[in-house]
Amino acid sequence: MNTAAYATRTDRADDRRIAIWLLLCCALVFAMVVLGGVTRLTGSGLSMVEWDPLMGFIPPMNEAEWERVFSLYQASPEYQKINAGMDLDGFKRIFWFEFAHRVLGRTIGIAFLLPFLYFLARGMIRRPLVPKLVAMFVLGGMQGVLGWYMVKSGLVDNPHVSQYRLTAHLSLALVIYAYMFWVALGLLSGRLQTGSTASPGMRLSAALLGLLAFVTIMSGGFVAGLKAGFVYNTFPLMDGRWIPEAMFLQEPLWRNFFENMATVQFDHRLLATLTFLGTMAFWFIAGRTISTPQARLGMHLLLAAVVLQVTLGITTLLLYVPVALAAAHQAGALLLLTAILFLNHRLRSE
Repeated sequence: MNTAAYATRTDRADDRRIAIWLLLCCALVFAMVVLGGVTRLTGSGLSMVEWDPLMGFIPPMNEAEWERVFSLYQASPEYQKINAGMDLDGFKRIFWFEFAHRVLGRTIGIAFLLPFLYFLARGMIRRPLVPKLVAMFVLGGMQGVLGWYMVKSGLVDNPHVSQYRLTAHLSLALVIYAYMFWVALGLLSGRLQTGSTASPGMRLSAALLGLLAFVTIMSGGFVAGLKAGFVYNTFPLMDGRWIPEAMFLQEPLWRNFFENMATVQFDHRLLATLTFLGTMAFWFIAGRTISTPQARLGMHLLLAAVVLQVTLGITTLLLYVPVALAAAHQAGALLLLTAILFLNHRLRSE
């Protein structure tokens, strides 16, 4: 038997198993982001005023425990200023969304850590890959802490989470998702067709398009944090104007880009439009030069994702942010990120 050939086949099989595991973790993170959006949209995010990383898997198991948890919520600013008079049944409805969000977060940690330890103990992980996987786990832990830090910002006199912390929480989730997906694609790259015809300029354009899409999604975090989607519910004009009058009312000027609902929504519209136009231009120009099947698939997936996302965004705005559509819009952002990551990876690997 050719020992080197056998080792190579074994390594590739191990890489494939690790890649599938990472893709499953990506699916969990995808679900986590969407569930986080539903939790925010249903006003459930501040229903749990305690943070217990170890015992957080266990919900209230009897009426006395429910009453205890409800009494903690009744002492919170959100109950006193927004939900005063809510009964226990109403509290349970919002509690379960936040509880499911936290449990899924802990489940992701377990789903990552246990297989990682197994693969490591069996010697299935190539040495250069180990620090990357450790970094993913550390980022996941940071995300849990950041999530509680975000919730704490709403457990004060003003019962609304900070748009800065919410956007940071969303952005880190995107970084974790993108990192895992990119590494998984790298592990599978030996199984995909090679032979790229993409020029360096085309690769740079795709990378810049990815950066633009990421910034656009981040700007959506500020829209969500400020609830800016509930104003200027017309398109393409905002209150009958291309540029709303309230754009620069705050001082100093920079605060408008993060704290002014008119400016934040305008910025998101502008960035989304640039992402859409950039994608259309890339698809038209690159379609003439890129011939490899995987890269062309990435181009078509990206085009479909950006059209879907723009459609969802405009519809969500016009219909005053219904929960189902807004959650689909958040899912669409991840689909767009997935497509652009796949395209960039194929342009560099083929």
